[in-house]
This record gives sequence, structure tokens and C-alpha cells, in this order.
Amino acid sequence: MRILLTGTSGQVGGALRPLLDKGGTVIAPSRSAFDLSKPETLAGALDGFKPDLIVNPAAYTVVDRAEDERELAFLINAKAPAAIAEWSARHRVPLIHFSTDYVFAGSGNKPWREDSPAGPLSVYGGSKLAGDLAIQAAGGPHLIARTSWVYAATGANFLRTIARLAGEREELRIVADQTGAPTTASAIASVISNIVLSNASNLSGLFARHGGVVNLTCAGETSWHGFATAIVDGLKSRGVKLLVERITPIATADFPTKAKRPGNSRLDLSQLRDRFGLAPPTWQEALSAELDSLVTRQGEQAVLTMRA
Repeated sequence: MRILLTGTSGQVGGALRPLLDKGGTVIAPSRSAFDLSKPETLAGALDGFKPDLIVNPAAYTVVDRAEDERELAFLINAKAPAAIAEWSARHRVPLIHFSTDYVFAGSGNKPWREDSPAGPLSVYGGSKLAGDLAIQAAGGPHLIARTSWVYAATGANFLRTIARLAGEREELRIVADQTGAPTTASAIASVISNIVLSNASNLSGLFARHGGVVNLTCAGETSWHGFATAIVDGLKSRGVKLLVERITPIATADFPTKAKRPGNSRLDLSQLRDRFGLAPPTWQEALSAELDSLVTRQGEQAVLTMRA
């Protein structure tokens, strides 16, 4: 099986590559060879790559900057997935795409289901929703995995930012009124690779029966404050010396950002279990494994001097 995998320099793409290597030949084009900011070039590139499966974790993810770069965000997150999905539908090649909790308004306190009404609060969320709708409209075999609060031991993300700041400051002030499930790139990659490798001979049939959108996060929930506290406690328990003494909870209003964030990012995982028989780890279990990786890979001094 020839698997076209985008975004291999990113968190999810990087975690997926070694797992998907077990299922065939992974084609990982450079950004210049498969430029999502130039959707008009993608069909020709796909003709040349001749994939049997397309996995597309690449995206424009700079949430606040998207408010000023709306056109670019929509090119990468909406028009490019549309072009890929149209090619996929014409050639009956299954497509796996990744979406976000930011497609929802973030109201209430119940987990969002796959069929809950969308209501993005930001340009980023709107661009991702437009991509989801375009893929569905194309009518090809597809699976859209909707996730949240993604991080890893590498890259620029909340885990590494907190680890760095905890080594530099005595107090961290962290938003406590936004709730969701911190989700490791490795947990996402494990679920997706399981789906692919277990159904490699008939992914199109699987997606025809159980495709569409499925929520994919770690299990459980916490706030950004709770997540930061767990990161700091986990690093200390692994012998990392940190300067931080207090992690103070604050309101979203006390930490203004250009793009508005959902207050409630909880995603209902029942369809992942019912459709695919899969249960991701809890966010605490996944964090523990990622902290082990962070400390092992970087060493204590590197943890203290990391730059997000």
C-alpha cells in the first residue's frame, strides 16, 4: 500500500510515520512538493504520487495569527482539503483528515458529539470546519478525526512551554475556565495506525460503513490549569529541578488573546468505541508516557532551557 502522509515535520505526522511504515510505503512529500497553500497544484501532485491512502494531518494551526491571515488559513485548512478530497473521490482512494474542537462554540458543559451543531469562534475554527464540510461534500471514502489540545515531547506546544516556564519563573498564571482533554500526538497516531493496519485491505469499505467524523482525544478532562499542574508535578517527580512554586488559576478574561477559544472543548468518545472498538488512554496516562519521553530525550538541563 502506498500511503501519502502530509505534515511529517509536525507532531501528529511525525508520530504517524513510523507506525504507518509498517503498513506499506509511506510517501512523505516536502512542503514544496505538496504545497497546501497552492490547492490548484495538488491534483497534479497526487496523480504523480499515485497513493492508495491519503493521511492529511498538515494544517495551518497558528490560531491567533489566523485572525490576520484569514486567506492563508482558508487556503491550507479548507481549499487544500477540498482539492485532496475531490481527487480522492474521483479515484476512490480513502482519505484520513484531522479536525479540531475549535469547530464548536464551546458553550455548556456536555461533551460535543460528532453531529453536534458547529459554531466556530475564530478564523482558525471556521477554516477547519470549512475543510470538514468540503471533504464530506466530495463524497469519497473518508474519515475525519476530530481532536483537541494536541501536544508531544517535541515541537512547539503547551507541554514544552510549561516545562520551560516552570524552570524560569516562581509563579505561573494559567487559565482554569477552559476544559478539554490534553491529547498526545502518539495517542492519535496509535489509534489511526490501528485503524489503517487492521483494515488495510478494505479501508474504503470500512469508511463507507463507519467513516465520516469521529472524535479522537485522550479520555477524561481537565483545565489548562490542571494540565499545567500535572506537567509540573510530573517533572518534579522525575527529579527535574524547577523554579516554579505557585500555579495560579486565572479566568480566560485575564489572559486575552486575539482569537477566542472554546470554554468547553470536551469531545464525546462513544463513537470511537462503538464504530471502531478502540479506547484511547486517559490524558493522565498519556501525559506520563510523554513526560518520560521528554526527560529521557532531552535530559534535565534541556528541559529547563527548552524554547517553545
